[in-house]
Amino acid sequence: MKRISVSVWVATTLVAGCTGLGGVGSDVKQPAAPAAAATAAPAPALPMASASALAGSCSACHGQGGVSKGPSIPTIAGVSQEYFIETMKGFKTGKRHSTVMGRIAKGFTDDEIKSMAKYFAGRKYVGHAQQVDAVKVAKGKTLHKKNCEKCHEEGGRQSEDGGILAGQWLPYLTYQMEDFTTGKTKMPEKMEKKVKPLSAADVDALIHYYGSQK
Repeated sequence: MKRISVSVWVATTLVAGCTGLGGVGSDVKQPAAPAAAATAAPAPALPMASASALAGSCSACHGQGGVSKGPSIPTIAGVSQEYFIETMKGFKTGKRHSTVMGRIAKGFTDDEIKSMAKYFAGRKYVGHAQQVDAVKVAKGKTLHKKNCEKCHEEGGRQSEDGGILAGQWLPYLTYQMEDFTTGKTKMPEKMEKKVKPLSAADVDALIHYYGSQK
């Protein structure tokens, strides 16, 4: 009887031990597995800077309010929204030749470019007083009326898709025409038809004519 009692005690103890450790047949609830870490919510998008703040980033080169102080850089105050947007897109894609504007344009979103376009379109254009060659100006005026007036109206003061030419710095106009005539920047088809027949002297005369306008 004593041996049987010991055996029963051992068996009972083992079964109880297994049950207490959560073995097979255990009805003791196990600790719940730690919940999966919640997916972090994306950071909210930062609000777009104001148009004036965005435009302020251009002032170091294009001058306060878009009125250029440097002879190789254009005034962009008063240019049409369409021209500003297309030009910036050209810089971003590389279709328009540049030294630094390609890198700068890529730093702005399409919405930011549209915002800046509206801002500069609302600014007053200011032409630059500069020394020009009177003989070239007279020749350029004739060439302008014959070849360019249809798109660059009022002596180059008005154009929806061609920018403002009147009163821009002579060096800037020269560099731009060099980019067009050498193929660094592709000319619009309608411009190419008019410019290709012109001589280098003709182009220079047009540059002086536009530079003389206010």
